Amino acid sequence: MFGDMMNMMGKLKETQRKVEETKKRLDSVLVDEVSNDNKLKVTLTANRSIKSIEIDNELLQDREQLEDYLILTLNKAIEKATRINETELAAVAKEGMPNIPGMDIFK
Repeated sequence: MFGDMMNMMGKLKETQRKVEETKKRLDSVLVDEVSNDNKLKVTLTANRSIKSIEIDNELLQDREQLEDYLILTLNKAIEKATRINETELAAVAKEGMPNIPGMDIFK
């Protein structure tokens, strides 16, 4: 029984290490989102950090329109990045889950 606990603890530590590695890797996974008319492009990491924003000169003439574009496009990019982030981290966590009786409902 003690050996099983030690094995389980080792597996949990390994999973924690893999989660941290995955988080670091997601800093290099880029997510692009472009407005429907290509006047605005944003790039985020899968950890939801903004890397770049490209704005068409036409949008610079209308502040309210630019703000609307930024909100819509950034929200779409954040949703994409969040899906990637959650999928990657869930896969690593699921892979490292120890076989604990009664916990199979999470698989």
